[in-house]
Amino acid sequence: MTLMAGISPGANEWLQRARTMRREQLSKLAQLGVLVHGISQLVHMLQCERGASNVWLCSQGQLYAPECKASRALVDENLAALYGILDKQSPVPGSAVCERIGGALQSLDMLPALRDGVRQQTLTAPQAMEHYSRMLRHLLSIVPQLNDSIDDPHIAGRFVALYSLMQGKELAGQERALGAIGFTQGFFDDVTRQRLVDRIDGQQACFEIFLSHSHAEVQTTFTLNCQPDRETEQLRRVACTRQPAADNGTTALTWFALQTSRLEHLRALEETMIADLMLAVDARIHRDDDYAPPADEQDDPLIHYPEKPLLTLVRQQAREIEQLSRQLASLRDTLEERKTIDKAKSVLMTHQNMSEEQAWTALRKMAMDKNQRMVEIARALLMVKHLWEVTPKE
Repeated sequence: MTLMAGISPGANEWLQRARTMRREQLSKLAQLGVLVHGISQLVHMLQCERGASNVWLCSQGQLYAPECKASRALVDENLAALYGILDKQSPVPGSAVCERIGGALQSLDMLPALRDGVRQQTLTAPQAMEHYSRMLRHLLSIVPQLNDSIDDPHIAGRFVALYSLMQGKELAGQERALGAIGFTQGFFDDVTRQRLVDRIDGQQACFEIFLSHSHAEVQTTFTLNCQPDRETEQLRRVACTRQPAADNGTTALTWFALQTSRLEHLRALEETMIADLMLAVDARIHRDDDYAPPADEQDDPLIHYPEKPLLTLVRQQAREIEQLSRQLASLRDTLEERKTIDKAKSVLMTHQNMSEEQAWTALRKMAMDKNQRMVEIARALLMVKHLWEVTPKE
């Protein structure tokens, strides 16, 4: 037998409160989307200013003076826009988000002094790059913190994908800047070369996370438009394995143009991801307007148990443990891979009379020539080392 009852004034009041609170939460999500878009715009323009400043410094002011001036104006415009967004922002959820925003704005206060150092050439290109990159790190650190205020798994997943894309794009921007330094100078020292390799490997990891949280259409767009082309890969190989020829900055400008084109495609995809995020939030808001309380309730009290705080906490802890386990496994794999590469380097150093740097460069070149990871080349070398009759170099 089913009992029917109307909604009492007291129950109706609480249901109305629930609707109101839910609308407020979703409206805050929409505001966070606007904030993320403002951060994205400023980050992109700062990346442009960083790259142009690097070329200008390395060329002793001979190249990219107009680009430096234009990029600074665009940064100022987007910085003012971000301040406008923050002024209109209702109280941001969580003190941690506020701290990240404050840290980013404090870092950006150093921008005028940084520009003076670039204009007067009192900073080297690597020094200027580090200052710009620090500002960008502070800005980007705001985005993942916003994710903590989202309890909708679909929206949270979109934030993870977006942040991974933004972080990968920043590493691609650092790759552009580091390559510009080496090609403009006409040589890559060991430190610059290693940093370049780290940025190439790091962005690949970020993009893999991004793709794992993206639907097929986005994955296709990324594959078609955002992967480095053949000419970029060739210049990567030069930068990572040998010294470029002196050509008065011609290769540097080619490198910069190729990487800029790729970054523009990444930016377009980032804009699409932000727009999709806003649409998803809007859909939740409208779906919430149609919310109606259930007509009846289940008699079994255990039906509500999954909503109890204790079970929620257990689930959260289980997820954290699983994440830590994955991270630990990844660290172990990385350590084992480094050991394998070191063993392969030792073989080359022993049997080919190579220095450690020469052995590393040889492994890196073989990996890039065969489009494989260094650890795969190292494993193959170690598998045949007993059969490898090597005549030491005279």
